[in-house]
Amino acid sequence: MKVLVLGSAGQVGRAVVQAARRGCELVTLSRAELDIGDEKAVAHAVAKIGPQWIVNAAAYTAVDLAEDERAQAQAVNDTAVGTLATAAELVGSRLLHLSTDFVFDGEANCAYLPTDQPNPISVYGATKFAGERHVLRKGTGIVLRTAWVYASTGRNFVLTMLRLMRERDQVRVVCDQIGTPTWATGLARAIWGIMERAPASGIYHWTDLGVASWYDFAMAIQEEALAQGLLSRTVPIVPISSSDYPTSARRPAFSVLNTDATRAVLEQPGHHWRYHLRMMLDELQCD
Repeated sequence: MKVLVLGSAGQVGRAVVQAARRGCELVTLSRAELDIGDEKAVAHAVAKIGPQWIVNAAAYTAVDLAEDERAQAQAVNDTAVGTLATAAELVGSRLLHLSTDFVFDGEANCAYLPTDQPNPISVYGATKFAGERHVLRKGTGIVLRTAWVYASTGRNFVLTMLRLMRERDQVRVVCDQIGTPTWATGLARAIWGIMERAPASGIYHWTDLGVASWYDFAMAIQEEALAQGLLSRTVPIVPISSSDYPTSARRPAFSVLNTDATRAVLEQPGHHWRYHLRMMLDELQCD
């Protein structure tokens, strides 16, 4: 199996590369190596490589900045995805496109199913939803939604919390947004499982198991990091409301994704988010 990974320098792209199955032919292209907004360059690269699968982990992910940079977010998350879907169709490749819980408005009271109607409340969410439609319109692609992704490298909530807990005497964290932390490595393994099983086109959800608020997540980060010697002291973590931490973009208050259908396809139960948090912190300890 030949697989092209786009956005290979990002935390999900790197995890997909590191989790590559033995015997597969892997081609990686970072944003610096291929601008997915360049229609001719994308068509040329896909035709030349001729992959069976394309994993699109490239995205505009600056959620707040997107409110002021709508054109840039739309170019990457919407228009470029359409270009990529067309290029994949022309050479008979299947496209696996990463999307987000931010396509939902957060007003649900139970985990969102892949069949639930999106209603994004931010520019970022709206552009990601538009990108999904390009993939699904071609009839062979897969949209894989995920949420609250973190890794031992890059920019993410876990690394930010560890830094703040070392630097400050107190940390304030939002407690009224609920979701599921997801380790990039676990997500990457699910991506490879999907490609190997080649299920029907459509929308799939994948996160770790369990739910948490950002406050719960921060508390767990501190507890686990103290246990592993990554932090030397405890600092108070103060729960605050979203209104006490205003941002340019609105976030869904509840964005838990129902992953049952995907787990049935992969025939794997998955792990609780706290178990994967410990594994990620183990990586930091080894570094």
